[in-house]
Amino acid sequence: MNIPFNKPYMTGKELWNIAQAHANGHLAGDGSFTKRCSRWLEARTGAGKALLTHSCTAALEMAAILADIQPGDEVIMPSYTFVSTANAFALRGAVPVFVDIRPDTLNIDENLIEAAITERTRAIAPVHYAGVGCEMDTIMAIANQHKLLVIEDAAQAVMANYKGRPLGAIGHMGTLSFHETKNIISGEGGALLVNAPHYAERAEIIREKGTNRSQFFRGQVDKYTWVDIGSSYLPGEIIAAFLAAQIEEADSITRQRLAIWNTYHQWLAEAEKAGKLRRPVVPAHCAHNAHMYYILLPDLAHRTAFIDKLRKVGINTVFHYIPLHSAPAGQRYGRAHGDLPVTNEMADRLVRLPLWVGLEEVQAEVIQHVLSSL
Repeated sequence: MNIPFNKPYMTGKELWNIAQAHANGHLAGDGSFTKRCSRWLEARTGAGKALLTHSCTAALEMAAILADIQPGDEVIMPSYTFVSTANAFALRGAVPVFVDIRPDTLNIDENLIEAAITERTRAIAPVHYAGVGCEMDTIMAIANQHKLLVIEDAAQAVMANYKGRPLGAIGHMGTLSFHETKNIISGEGGALLVNAPHYAERAEIIREKGTNRSQFFRGQVDKYTWVDIGSSYLPGEIIAAFLAAQIEEADSITRQRLAIWNTYHQWLAEAEKAGKLRRPVVPAHCAHNAHMYYILLPDLAHRTAFIDKLRKVGINTVFHYIPLHSAPAGQRYGRAHGDLPVTNEMADRLVRLPLWVGLEEVQAEVIQHVLSSL
């Protein structure tokens, strides 16, 4: 038996769409498939503008430029996140300020944010871990009070919401990922959601290498030229064609993943009652997308033994982030606000179980091995 942690899902239309993109004679960025995906994202999230990018990393870097982040500025974020969240701002010379996470959702602890604000703070970058929403009402209230921007890292949160509002479309800007490990995929890929209208025009320019190319194609200018800083952040049309097939099935994919997630949750309830593990916590006002199913084991030793036992029977489980505040670059470019005890503990205890569309056929066997390995 060999059960991978992740298996990229195909709907069956991806290769046909790619062939159509080629037949249309347009494989560079911003073709018909890119426009189709952007319109879908705007309709599903309510974002004023959705711009496809070649990765969520690229979308975060665009957001940092749009926010006019300068050397010495500070951006508050959790330490328990992927490096791109911090890197986007460190590239601008800013200091990532790492705040501890909540023990229930593993999202940034909103009650610790205000104490981390200084005169240099420019933005807050909440990360919606496992597709479960951060406490955005509190975060937005803090941001408004201190005149800060909110840039949501919603890489894991496509098709998830907080109090009925799609994640990524609540803050001033939001970023999404379509990496092959996410729910809706294009191999590599991402999107920037621009929710504050005054950023929309400049976002287009930054995405197209600092040119006003989009305005030219809309007939707003008679030629396009270099007008701002920027880079090549748009994906090729092959990526968009693949993604277009995925978004057509986004509701179905989400339903199937939720069914797998719920099966894990039900089967592992007794193990939680017995004190062998802790299951994920999803607040009632959050609708998650079943991006991942993780369990929290008692300590690092238990987790190491658990992963090893399952690997020996061909089931691939993995831990997640090394906290950024303890990483060499995190110590060089950022700073921790406090000791971050919850982050340190959870990083040692967390392990992610396989979750991909199609797993349901062998999930009972996976769960039996999980239970026997506790």
